[in-house]
Amino acid sequence: MSSTAKGSVTIQLDGSNKSATVPLLGGTIGPDVFDIRKVYNELGVFTFDPGYGGTAACESAITYIDGDEGVLLYRGYPIEQLAEKSNFLEVSYLLLNGELPTKQQLKDFDRGVTMHTMVHEQLRRFFDGFRRDAHPMAILCGVVGALSAFYHDSLDINDPAQRDISAFRLIAKVPTIAAWAYKYSIGQPFMYPRNDLSYAENFLYMLNAVPAEEWKPNPILSRAMDRILVLHADHEQNASTSTVRLAGSTGANPFACVAAGIAALWGPAHGGANEAVLKMLAEIGSVENIPSFIEKVKDKNSGVKLMGFGHRVYKNFDPRAKIMQATCHEVLNELGIKDEPLLDLAMALEKIALEDDYFVSRKLYPNVDFYSGIILKAMGIPTHMFTVLFAVARTVGWVSQWKEMIEDPAQRIGRPRQIYTGAAQRDVSSIENRG
Repeated sequence: MSSTAKGSVTIQLDGSNKSATVPLLGGTIGPDVFDIRKVYNELGVFTFDPGYGGTAACESAITYIDGDEGVLLYRGYPIEQLAEKSNFLEVSYLLLNGELPTKQQLKDFDRGVTMHTMVHEQLRRFFDGFRRDAHPMAILCGVVGALSAFYHDSLDINDPAQRDISAFRLIAKVPTIAAWAYKYSIGQPFMYPRNDLSYAENFLYMLNAVPAEEWKPNPILSRAMDRILVLHADHEQNASTSTVRLAGSTGANPFACVAAGIAALWGPAHGGANEAVLKMLAEIGSVENIPSFIEKVKDKNSGVKLMGFGHRVYKNFDPRAKIMQATCHEVLNELGIKDEPLLDLAMALEKIALEDDYFVSRKLYPNVDFYSGIILKAMGIPTHMFTVLFAVARTVGWVSQWKEMIEDPAQRIGRPRQIYTGAAQRDVSSIENRG
């Protein structure tokens, strides 16, 4: 479905006889936008929007966010319903294809993903080239980018069949590469994927199993991991997704585009939020220190921030947080964790912040990062792996956005403009005593 015309406005430049008619466009829901594509040709001026916070760079039918109302929709379905009634592979099919699958479609899609979870055996040798203390995101970024060197039969982005194969390969292989990056960092043997396990179970198996012992999936922990993947599968035009689209607009292969997205996600301002929650809790130290910490947070001059509360996009509440809150308590109960100081501290901080008028009046509620960090900590996953898990979940969103962009006939190479503030044109011959 394309955007619809909803009127227009005329822009007149002061002191000039130049004017331009700017169409007003509307989507299915959400704010209307001005179509400024012809403004430069007609007026000779650009628009200025650092960070693109007020600019729609594309049309998309995949994800919709209303930050003021706390709404997140995947293809029109509320995230709360999908997290409760669906699973990650169903959501992956939905994001890629626009509709939830039938039983047969899900069976075929599940098999398609399962048949691609193995990676080329030569890729295994790539890991030996990294230092043992290399960050898993560095390994993930490098190895995912290298996939294009092994799977030449799916690099033609103009072939729909090859695009579909690339989608299967990325969704299936990124968990394997991510788990192997973790195993490599701790010196344990790589665990090859198992076809008898679900997507979330298989990922947990490759992360936690060892050849010397039998490994059995825990339904509570598997469901928690599946929900984490569902809740992070896509989030509209964020920094990493926009990076994937920008790289893809050049005609780059999908493996390179997703590697670019992983690199963008690595930044602490984007993918490292739940890791920041754990660091904050460690700095607080104990439950007794919470009151003094809260006072510092309230003091604007202290520079102390409450991580994991509030959200840049969601001005009311994060719709994913309530799901993660329930999941968090399920995991803690299942694991019987009662005397873990860091987790006790997190629960105490949650209670105080939810009852304190300062935070309630400012709508600084716990967000998805607060609870997901606690869950991953409880499951024994180290903090340096948090962003890697985020990348595993987001891969399907990146691929869906890339695929949508490639199939858009109006797609053009990304080419942002700038306000140049450097020196005006100079003549090198005017410089005396050169050399």
